[in-house]
Amino acid sequence: MLEFSHVSATCQHTKILTDISVSFPTGEITTIVGPNGCGKTTLVQCLNGVSKVTSGQIFLEHEDLLNIPLRERAKRIAFLPQVRTIIPTLPVRTLVEHGRFPHLGFSRRKTEKDREIVTRAMEFTHVESYADQYVDTLSGGIRQRVFLAMILAQDCDYIVLDEPTTYLDFIGQRDFLSLIRSLKENGKTVILILHDLNQALSLSDRLVVMQEQKIVAAGTPDTCIQSHILEEVFHASLKQFHDKDGTYYFFVLFIEKLQSRCLSDHDNCRCLYPCFFYFFGNIM
Repeated sequence: MLEFSHVSATCQHTKILTDISVSFPTGEITTIVGPNGCGKTTLVQCLNGVSKVTSGQIFLEHEDLLNIPLRERAKRIAFLPQVRTIIPTLPVRTLVEHGRFPHLGFSRRKTEKDREIVTRAMEFTHVESYADQYVDTLSGGIRQRVFLAMILAQDCDYIVLDEPTTYLDFIGQRDFLSLIRSLKENGKTVILILHDLNQALSLSDRLVVMQEQKIVAAGTPDTCIQSHILEEVFHASLKQFHDKDGTYYFFVLFIEKLQSRCLSDHDNCRCLYPCFFYFFGNIM
């Protein structure tokens, strides 16, 4: 169990979170959702020290995480950040080996066990065939799987992924989400940040819903659906469809929340995204 208890936090000297309490159960997939700027990334960055915790406690299996040195934390919690401004010009296998750094001694010399863990991480993410290719030459979807392999090489029980599918196409998203399901099957605890609510509802055991730097709900997807909290937070109407393969979720933006120019001049409006939801809403 990973538990935040009355945590307040700052990011770059700006106060973002106040008195946050939430838990992430062991062995489950928990997804944090909420509008941009609500504090999702600040919350998870409390785990790796990027966000500064100014008060409160974080417990990892009943141990005070904030008293654990960062290098030791990296042996227990692996973190895939939201944005990478620099793509390393390294061979894939070399980058994945970086995941073993918290476990290496002063000499940075890898053992046979380290090499086996790296190989397993590459096989799990299906990037072993790219071992000698340079990371900066790969497509976005393959590159994201390489970064996942690197954090899996840390061999942690807790894995945090901040918007891992944002820049992937449909196939890349499908493949990546399949890997996340497999992580849970292998006993990992996964904490996600996602913007795609359909993915969050379909993938997660639990949701944490944030709004205006506060947690407004936490529970199973069904609980969050029945409480209508997602519709309130995202100003949208939830539609569900069922067939033999499962349940599908669609969120339709409330008409009154769309930009006024889209409502008044559809023929000349170039704002395709909100207009799409306008027409979709009328069809529904």
